[in-house]
Amino acid sequence: MSGKQDWAEATEQRLLDAALTIAPHEGWTTRMAAMAGKACGLSAGETGLVLPQGPADLAALLSRRHDAAALATLAAVDPATLKIRERIARAVEARLAATTADEAAVRRWTGFLALPSHLTLGVRLAWESADVLWRWAGDTATDENHYSKRALLAGILTGALAVQLSSGREAALAFADRRIANVMAFETWKRTTKLKPSLMMDAVAGALGRMRYRSSLP
Repeated sequence: MSGKQDWAEATEQRLLDAALTIAPHEGWTTRMAAMAGKACGLSAGETGLVLPQGPADLAALLSRRHDAAALATLAAVDPATLKIRERIARAVEARLAATTADEAAVRRWTGFLALPSHLTLGVRLAWESADVLWRWAGDTATDENHYSKRALLAGILTGALAVQLSSGREAALAFADRRIANVMAFETWKRTTKLKPSLMMDAVAGALGRMRYRSSLP
């Protein structure tokens, strides 16, 4: 890795750290990204170089940081010793736990992703998180089930986060358990593959919308 890459990656994390302290009161905005740059001693040009998409880049960095934190927690668990439903439940629990330290900023982050102009980014990040967790769980599918599993888990993750923000951790885990129970049978996975693109969009979009307006989830 080159020195420039090292600098860029380290600076991304510094900017994210700064953003997490600013976002709770400033919101997840372009102004917030600029303020994070100033807090790190960067010029506007340097901030733009590291974050060309501003708050959208910071949103992706936060999601990936939480993915990494979830994997660090799961490193102590041997998925081979668990049934598949237990693996996914543990994965969802770890991913939800990863967000708790940044909850105030995560609330503003979800509002940002709930905006129509950022919905595609929210769906992509939910897909990435689902993919990371399925790979930890040992999934090696390369057929249509690869997509349906990630689509369904993306919906569970996003919905569970919405519940956690509105009703707390216990309610979120109960929500996740119900949803996992609904989709674990292989034939259910198989039937839903016909709807895989719209399935994920509908599930994640619905959950993001509920985050935006703080309504309850069933």
